[in-house]
Amino acid sequence: MTNLTTIGSPELWIGFLVLIFVLLALDLGVFHRKAHEVRFKEALGFSAFWIGLALLFGLFVYLQFGAVAALEYLTGYVIEKALSVDNIFVFVLLFSYFKVPQQYQHRVLFFGILGAIIMRGIFIVIGAALIQQFTWILYLFGLFLIATGIKLFKESEISIDAESNPLFKFAKRLFPVSTEYDGAKLFTEIDGKRYATPLFLVLIAVEMTDVVFAVDSIPAIFAITTDPFIVFSSNIFAILGLRALYFLLEGAMSRFVYLRVGLALILTFIGVKMLVHGFLKIPIGLSLLVILGILTASIVGSLIKTRGQN
Repeated sequence: MTNLTTIGSPELWIGFLVLIFVLLALDLGVFHRKAHEVRFKEALGFSAFWIGLALLFGLFVYLQFGAVAALEYLTGYVIEKALSVDNIFVFVLLFSYFKVPQQYQHRVLFFGILGAIIMRGIFIVIGAALIQQFTWILYLFGLFLIATGIKLFKESEISIDAESNPLFKFAKRLFPVSTEYDGAKLFTEIDGKRYATPLFLVLIAVEMTDVVFAVDSIPAIFAITTDPFIVFSSNIFAILGLRALYFLLEGAMSRFVYLRVGLALILTFIGVKMLVHGFLKIPIGLSLLVILGILTASIVGSLIKTRGQN
């Protein structure tokens, strides 16, 4: 059995959750109160805001808890941020598949990320409990990540078939679905009968996508630290910036031809790190450099390979 320690006091957890709630309320209630198409300039500004906020929180961790905790937080954040880019590939396909008008895409992603925060919290609690009771679970996480990395390396492209998913089929049986969007509404009334709009189905697809990616990303960050607060906070800050990153990169995703190879190598490296942790401790700083190096090489290589493409 492993005794997990955490830097997160009850007051810190409460303060962090209140901060996230306030940020989400401002996002939906003030900055995006009216549905509109998010342009590049706006997406760039919000991406800078969320990344800056995440780095400021990392500075707070450094000042309060020291360099090791700050490095663990930063490494976890980079891992989650890198893996979240794979979500963007799927979002692009989903919105194209369902022909979601651009002005409603942010609303779908907002509620999708709200659900993702809850699901990540549940996954992290379960993961921490398993590690505390069964130390050997880290080796299973490592093998799983290596297998996932190999699978990702072999996949040439992402494809979706949302309607074949059992949960998706169940939702369509539970609610009759209209064929037309009704603004940003998830439900509408037609001739006095309540219908789910296609936007509701898109939201379900987005939530299912995050569950799938969480299965990869949560074990990955436990390779860096088993501190539940660092795991949760780095996860949440990476997720909060996902919407802005989507609108920033959606038009250029086809150019990142080597990104999935880079993510596969990162997952494999983290999996190996988990497998050897019992007799070989890879320093956090070195792990961060390796992950940043792989990510940078895959992005730069992609841009060079696709130079001249629109």
